[in-house]
Amino acid sequence: MKISAFAIGEITLGLHSVKDLKLDQADKLVKAKKKTYPQVELITEELALDADVIILHQDARMDLILKDLEFMETRLGKNPPEQEKIVLNKMKAALEKEEFILTLGLTDAEREIISGYGLFTLKPVVVIKKEELGDLGTLLARVLAESKYICFLTVGDKENRAWLIKQGTTAWEAAGAIHSDIQKGFIRAEIISFTDFIACGGETQSKQAGKMRLEQKDYIMQDGDLANFRFNK
Repeated sequence: MKISAFAIGEITLGLHSVKDLKLDQADKLVKAKKKTYPQVELITEELALDADVIILHQDARMDLILKDLEFMETRLGKNPPEQEKIVLNKMKAALEKEEFILTLGLTDAEREIISGYGLFTLKPVVVIKKEELGDLGTLLARVLAESKYICFLTVGDKENRAWLIKQGTTAWEAAGAIHSDIQKGFIRAEIISFTDFIACGGETQSKQAGKMRLEQKDYIMQDGDLANFRFNK
């Protein structure tokens, strides 16, 4: 996952681990040789269009809006097709009210029309305070939560690990976060909810209590789910 630091010169770019409290709790109950937090990559504002999320200070908010507004005006000046023009004007009106495009709740059809655009405020944007930069780990955890990212867990043997996914991700998609071969050969997901895992005191105890569920491809992953994916090799 990539996070663009827009006009934030005092932040350390590169890869950062984001502490996950649920993983810490799971690690106390299931021993493994290694504990791995999810990683994010902080990149410069020049690469913002490649980012999944943008972070900025409050005083840089208008700079981001103006970039998208300039694009709208340029595109409208080229007399695009009528359907495209309707969507452009809808987004332009929001930007002129100093609103981000993401807040418009564009339909799938509207998103298809603008799929080739490079728009900054169509991405999740998180406004941060300068004092938050003193604790980057806490800041990044907030950014992930506000951008609607969650983690599922895999535990045991060599590694206890938290895997970063978007809210609404299916079990089939989550399998792909681990490896494309697991996704390709997906059979089912063995899921223990985090609440049941903690209440029962571990993975083995959860299974003995009948708390492990078999879920299909379309199951929507929940934050902290413990998952084991069965797949054809």
